[in-house]
Amino acid sequence: QVQLVESGGGLVQAGGSLRLSCTASRIIFSLSTMGWYRQAPGKQRELVATITSGGTTNYADSVKDRFAISRDNAKNTVYLQMNSLKPEDTAVYYCNLYYASNNFWGQGTQVTVSS
Repeated sequence: QVQLVESGGGLVQAGGSLRLSCTASRIIFSLSTMGWYRQAPGKQRELVATITSGGTTNYADSVKDRFAISRDNAKNTVYLQMNSLKPEDTAVYYCNLYYASNNFWGQGTQVTVSS
């Protein structure tokens, strides 16, 4: 089993920045695709960004040029740097680890952007 522990959420004003972190409990981290997803109230969970084991990144159109995903394999940690935050970025953000056709999820961290 893989445990994912997220941190870094909080309340920020529009235009501000936050950095989310997610640390995995298993060494398969370096072989895994990592991702951040978010779910706003009344909406479905949606992809925010992913990063493969080789470092290839992918972003939702709504966050391109504002968010950056990165990983530190030595620390089993993936990051999401969020800049120029907007009220519509308010959601619970979930860390995801994908390996060998298995998905593992963190408990989620709340991000609230005030206008």
